[in-house]
Amino acid sequence: MMSRFGRISTAMVTPFNEEGKVDFDKATALVEHLLANGTNTLVVSGTTGESPTLSREERFDLFAHVVKVVNKRVPVVAGTGSYNTAETIEISKKAEQLGVDALLLVTPYYNKPSQEGLYQHFKAIAESVSIPVMLYNVPGRTVTNLAPATVIRLSKIPNIVAVKEASGDLSAMTEIIAGTSDDFELYCGDDCLTLPSLAIGANGVVSVSSHIIGKEMQDMIACYFDNKVDQAAILHQKLLPIMKGMFAVPSPAPVKAALNYKGINVGSVRLPLVTLNETEMETLIKLL
Repeated sequence: MMSRFGRISTAMVTPFNEEGKVDFDKATALVEHLLANGTNTLVVSGTTGESPTLSREERFDLFAHVVKVVNKRVPVVAGTGSYNTAETIEISKKAEQLGVDALLLVTPYYNKPSQEGLYQHFKAIAESVSIPVMLYNVPGRTVTNLAPATVIRLSKIPNIVAVKEASGDLSAMTEIIAGTSDDFELYCGDDCLTLPSLAIGANGVVSVSSHIIGKEMQDMIACYFDNKVDQAAILHQKLLPIMKGMFAVPSPAPVKAALNYKGINVGSVRLPLVTLNETEMETLIKLL
C-alpha cells in the first residue's frame, strides 16, 4: 500500500542569508532540489528546520512560502508542536489557514508530562484543526517517551493518522504497527533504521539524509518492495556512513554544510548551534 506521505518525507532545513534571516529565494531553490531528488513530502519547521530558533512570524512566512512554491505537487507538513498546548493550538490553526496539508506535532519537551498528559495534549490539538496530524516521538531530544499504548490510543482520534517514531526502538515500533488500524501509518524517524523499519511494516521515513541521498534512498526502498532484499541491504550498507555523518555533530549543521558543499546554498545554522569546524568539514567531504 502506498502511503499518504509517500516513502520519503524530507525534514527540510531552513535556509538563512548572510545576516541570519530566513532566505526565501534559497528556500525556493531547495524545495525544487528536493522534489527533483526523491522527496515525496516536505516537512517545514521541524527539528531540522531549526524550529526552536524561528520566530512565530518566520514560521508562518515559511509555511505560506513553501505551500505556494510546492503548489500541490507534494504534501506540505508543518512542524507546529511545542511544550505549550494552547500555543501549539494557535500555531496549528494558523498553519491550517495558510494551506498546509498536515501537522507534525512533537512530544512536549522540558515539562515532562505523563502519558495521560500527552494523550490530552495531542487530543486537544487534533480536535482544534481539521487537517491530518502526524505525532512525533523523539525521546533523545524531548526526554519524554510517547509510549506505544498512548500512540495506539491516540490513533483512534480521526485526524491523527501517523507517527514519526524516532526512539530507535524497533520493538516499540512493531507494537504500534500491530496495535493500530491498517490506515494508521508509522514513519521511521532515524535514517539509519529506514530499511530495518520497513521490514517490520513501517510506511517510510522522515529523513534528513534525503537532502543529499534522496534518490539513492528511494532506490533502496524500491529494491526492498520489489523483493530484492539482498540488493536493498547492499545499498543500505553503502548509504549508512553518510546517514551517520549527517548526525556526527548536532543536526542540521552537517546537512547544511553538505548542501552548501554541493552548491545548494542554505547558509549557516543559528546559535546555539554552530557550523562545522575544519576537521569536521574534512571528514564530511571525504564521506560525500
